[in-house]
Amino acid sequence: MSLPDAAPAADSLPDDASAEPGMWLGIAQRLQALAMAGLAYEPHVFDAERYQEVLALSHRMLAHLTDQPVASFADAVATERGYPTPKVDIRAVLFQGTDRILMVRETFDGGRWSLPGGWADVGCTPFEVAVKEVREETGLDAQAVRLLALWDKRQHPHPPQAWYVYKAFVLCQATGGALLAQTSETTEVRWVAQDELPHLPLSTDRVTLSQLNTLFDFARNPALPTLCD
Repeated sequence: MSLPDAAPAADSLPDDASAEPGMWLGIAQRLQALAMAGLAYEPHVFDAERYQEVLALSHRMLAHLTDQPVASFADAVATERGYPTPKVDIRAVLFQGTDRILMVRETFDGGRWSLPGGWADVGCTPFEVAVKEVREETGLDAQAVRLLALWDKRQHPHPPQAWYVYKAFVLCQATGGALLAQTSETTEVRWVAQDELPHLPLSTDRVTLSQLNTLFDFARNPALPTLCD
């Protein structure tokens, strides 16, 4: 059985390592995806051995680039089945007026700040995930309004991560509830002014300062079109 085309092709990667600091991370992610795709289509035993070797090499590269143990990548891949696709991270965006945004302080990232959110859940729509994350991390009931942005994590200044990730930012409006001082995932939640953001320790794996500043454009002009990389 022939494999379907899977972008980006190898010739789309930069030739010069100095041109893009994340080049090798992109190569390692691509090798991992190619190996997983090959294994998903029941290859001949000898091809399967080659795909397994490529997969192991990609994990060594990823471990070197992210300072994580090799075993963590092997364990994660062991739970994946079928053709590999990007993971989806969903972030809820709630504004107060035109200059404040709801932020949470993450328990699992050294007390850094982020937008409410997390991985997309199987069986839930993106809007349902956004509403659920708002409730769980802030105590507020919310209604999802629209998709503001769908961004490719590699195109933004996030720290290296093994998985290829798309980030969806969903505009929500509070409909009830009350802000909680603490949850199982957060130690603080509050409305943050835009001019505070440069001085706030951000969880840049989840959201960056440039992304937050771009999102504020929607607070001032709700009719702006959805952004997509």
